[in-house]
Amino acid sequence: METELRKGMVDRKTRETDIQVSISLDGQGIYDIATGVPFLDHMLTLFAVHGLFDLSIRAAGDLEVDAHHTVEDVGICLGQALAQALGDRKGIRRYGHASIPMDEACATVVLDLSNRPYMVYNAPPLESRVGRFETELVPEFLRAVCQHGGITLHVRVDYGSNTHHMLEAAFKAFGRALDEATRLDERRSGVPSSKGAL
Repeated sequence: METELRKGMVDRKTRETDIQVSISLDGQGIYDIATGVPFLDHMLTLFAVHGLFDLSIRAAGDLEVDAHHTVEDVGICLGQALAQALGDRKGIRRYGHASIPMDEACATVVLDLSNRPYMVYNAPPLESRVGRFETELVPEFLRAVCQHGGITLHVRVDYGSNTHHMLEAAFKAFGRALDEATRLDERRSGVPSSKGAL
């Protein structure tokens, strides 16, 4: 797979949201993110920087209702852009793993770019909000990325006492694990599956 083709761009408009996402898997961690949800912007910045993805996101949503539609639809678009960038998934490492500390907190992410969407999300009790952001939206976002990106994703917040730190560790770990899984393996020319297809 040629690296110049490992980019995805999605433009999605509904009655609830208007979103544009572009991602380059072989980037430098350059980001330009404005979703209207500041905490989500912060988490996606960490995801891009630590995953070394060049990521641009513009979103306008019905935030007068709440952030749910915007957060979920950004996840949908990011998943679609990732799937587009991965193409036929030839030559990738496929699996990724990262454990990341953030002060007193630690989170672990393992994933498989299997084209079989599935998510497991385990976290200790979190505060219901970080600032104005509802923390129950994090699994909704990740689930949308998985479903539309063809990712089996296991996220575990191992421990922590500060909700911001715990979620920050999780998003950093997601970026690092996804970077590992999307990397090209020079020893492999085909799809990384004994079935010959993902």
